[in-house]
Amino acid sequence: MAVPFYRHGLTPEAGARIAEVLASPFLTSGPQGARVEERLRAFFGVAHAKLTSSWTQGAIATLLAYGIGPGDEVIVPAMTFAATANVVRLVGATPVFVDVDPATLLISQPLVAAALTPRTRAVIPVHLYGQMVDIPALRQVLPPAVRIIEDAAHCFEGSLFGRRPGQDGDAAIFSFYATKNVTCGEGGAVVTNDSDLAALLTQTVLHGMSAGAAQRFQGGTYRHWDIDRLGTKANLPDLLAVLLEPQIDTVEERLAQREALSLRYERALASTPFTWPTIVRGAVSARHLFPIHVPDNRRDAVLAALGQAGIGATVNYRCVPSLTYYRKAVETPLVPVSRAWGEGTLSLPLFPDLREHEQDEVLAVLLAEADATRMDEEDHRAAAP
Repeated sequence: MAVPFYRHGLTPEAGARIAEVLASPFLTSGPQGARVEERLRAFFGVAHAKLTSSWTQGAIATLLAYGIGPGDEVIVPAMTFAATANVVRLVGATPVFVDVDPATLLISQPLVAAALTPRTRAVIPVHLYGQMVDIPALRQVLPPAVRIIEDAAHCFEGSLFGRRPGQDGDAAIFSFYATKNVTCGEGGAVVTNDSDLAALLTQTVLHGMSAGAAQRFQGGTYRHWDIDRLGTKANLPDLLAVLLEPQIDTVEERLAQREALSLRYERALASTPFTWPTIVRGAVSARHLFPIHVPDNRRDAVLAALGQAGIGATVNYRCVPSLTYYRKAVETPLVPVSRAWGEGTLSLPLFPDLREHEQDEVLAVLLAEADATRMDEEDHRAAAP
């Protein structure tokens, strides 16, 4: 039986919402997006929210708003998607890679402290796979002027000790990409309690313009605009924003479904050689993905077996400094945990309407591959001197 890696939950009702936008004057950013931003402020308990065209463009707009660029350093975890480091390079700054905790795979705070230099302007902690980094604890190891820009692409509904992304960092940036827990195909958002950042973001998401399309015609009279600072093109159109609002209403319900499926994976795989990140006490993981680590260089064999069975599985994230571009662009860091995880990881199907019989198909292949992995381990031990 074929089991897809992901199946979105958007319904025909989404088409009706898009039709409403088509019947309005605004196809680009307008009143629908403003309403979604209000919902985001309420959900995350923050003062400001700005929709963006992607996580990447939201991060670039945020870095530009903070004036981070050539000569500056930004600390990032080595285990993440390449975009976390790419945005730093794209504004002309230097990403400084540090390793992650071997249990949680979240950025190591002692290693962040050790990586600080007078050039450090920001840290981008990644809430990897849906589990939050302890932002107040990270803040304690940083000088006051160093910004914390949370990569919350995986963590819309996650929390730690009751605190959500954006409440304790300088900013948190989300992704609404096709496979995310809240999606509009492409899109993102920045949330913050920093009023100065929020004011600057209104410009840096629109080329640095002093007034966007909606603002230029407020009151029925045209207002001149200017370019006050460098910006990018990062705004989200109402055509996509309108898909988000009903998903915010039901995100907690879908999280419960993801949690149940994740626990079912964990129970079934508990006695296998496979491992997965530990979720710490006090954390509510968004359960964006269910990754496992396959030991003894057998990851690709397990991927092949899943593929032959028609099961969608993928390698979402590799150790970023091991990728060809970064091997050439930056000095090779010592990040053994990230390298080991990147060489052995794969992600299993996980989405709210994954049926139990579909999950059983995935587990049947994994349990057979677990037996093969055990035999390999026994052969290695027997061959050891």
